[in-house]
Amino acid sequence: MKKKVLSVLLCAAMVATLAIGCGGNGGDGGNAGDDKQSTSDDANKGGDDADKGGSDKKVLAVVPKSAGNPYNEREVAGFEEVAKAAGYEVVVKYPEQATADAQQSVIQSLISQDVDAICLAANDENALQASLEDAMAAGIKVCCMDSKVNAASRATFVNQAGTKEIGETLMEAVYDLADGEGKWAILSATSQAANQNAWIDAMKEIMKDEKYSKLELVEVAYGDDEPQKSTDQTQALLEKYSDLKVICAPTTVGINAAAKVLQDKGSSVKLTGLGLPSEMAEYIGEDDEHSCPYMYLWNPIDVGKLGAYVSIALVEGDITGAEGETFTAGDLGEYTIVDAGDGGTEIILGAPFKFDPSNIEEWKEIY
Repeated sequence: MKKKVLSVLLCAAMVATLAIGCGGNGGDGGNAGDDKQSTSDDANKGGDDADKGGSDKKVLAVVPKSAGNPYNEREVAGFEEVAKAAGYEVVVKYPEQATADAQQSVIQSLISQDVDAICLAANDENALQASLEDAMAAGIKVCCMDSKVNAASRATFVNQAGTKEIGETLMEAVYDLADGEGKWAILSATSQAANQNAWIDAMKEIMKDEKYSKLELVEVAYGDDEPQKSTDQTQALLEKYSDLKVICAPTTVGINAAAKVLQDKGSSVKLTGLGLPSEMAEYIGEDDEHSCPYMYLWNPIDVGKLGAYVSIALVEGDITGAEGETFTAGDLGEYTIVDAGDGGTEIILGAPFKFDPSNIEEWKEIY
């Protein structure tokens, strides 16, 4: 009898054990550990994929100078258009401020995300070198557009137009608007902006020509690509130089702020520089009612597009950034990488384009 009872108890125990192993409330418990581990692995993988755009696609990162700048936003739009059409994921990282320190933080973040390429518009030519060298050491392809970093920090540079050509174009505009003589000033972006400084240096070099001997550059002011500071700097220039004839602003934020100040005040000071047609249309005119007779720019959307094409070519191994290499940039055409004159290379988008009363209405609808 005792043996029968013991046998029944042992059978019951075995059934209970099998029930726990195969189902019921505790049944998921055995597999739950495996499932939880699998979910955890998937979650970690998903996190990596999220950093790289949420898929197995290669990832191109673009780092503009700052947020809230219409020029930068149009560059990003062009970059995204090309990259996404080519099947790449795009990560857009705006720095918190228009500073090298803020861009350094962004670059380190992108390194940890293991992106395939970084294309940036630099807020400082030299300060980003350590971070970008870290990126390149991690196998990330690095190029810049609009505003360059030094040669050691990049594979190549997408230059919107040749530095000398921009300097010559702006200097000739100042000469024309000042009737060849008198005081003039420059309203720039930040004092560290590589592109602004290069253009200003080119203008100063060109001024050494006897043709410009009667022009006096009284000041280079910096609005830091901030609308209010650019407005304040323009007002300060008018107060300090009562006989000022021309302001040249080679920055889209600066020229827009200066145009409004001059036009609102009914100032006789004339303005030229680099501006967005959509922002400057109301200020473009040859009469006294308008502050800016004409200005120049290139298409920032095309700058961004070319930046994307270069990033793709670098990632795919079609180019390395060496002088003499050629590649196709979609509908932008064929490009050849050339010597940038700083120990590195560049790709030049094209010559500056003049916007005046004859075409501003058409172009303001485009960008």
